[in-house]
Amino acid sequence: MNQENTYLTKEKFSALSSELENLKTVRRKEIAQDLEYAKSLGDLSENAEYQEAREAQSNIEDRINKIESILKNALIVSGHTVDVVTIGSKIVLRKENTKEDSEYTIVSSEEADLSSGKLSYTSPLGAELMGKKKGQTFDFKSPKGIIPYTIVDTA
Repeated sequence: MNQENTYLTKEKFSALSSELENLKTVRRKEIAQDLEYAKSLGDLSENAEYQEAREAQSNIEDRINKIESILKNALIVSGHTVDVVTIGSKIVLRKENTKEDSEYTIVSSEEADLSSGKLSYTSPLGAELMGKKKGQTFDFKSPKGIIPYTIVDTA
């Protein structure tokens, strides 16, 4: 299976590593205990506790596999240029004919969280911003039509 590289900040890499460690050492043991308890209740075919524990085990193993894959293919973004928008850039955007600015940090899809101003470089707007410079104006094609933006600032 050909995996694509994932760009992560050092902070996100550390957070995922910690989560992986917790899942492997703590959560696996808890699920194993839950399974043992559920088995002790008898008939597994009609045992809701057993079915729930098996589902939880499956979810944890899926998450472990996903995190391991992300970390295996991770490229740590250590620095970025302030001249051009790249992963890790902090930008200020302004829609044409408005006075309100929007601030975003360009991040990987794993870190994206619009409520905290983290915009994925793979999102439509994030992809459009990549490589642009401070002061540059561009047209963004959205479902509501074309929206002109200006990059007010980059850091």
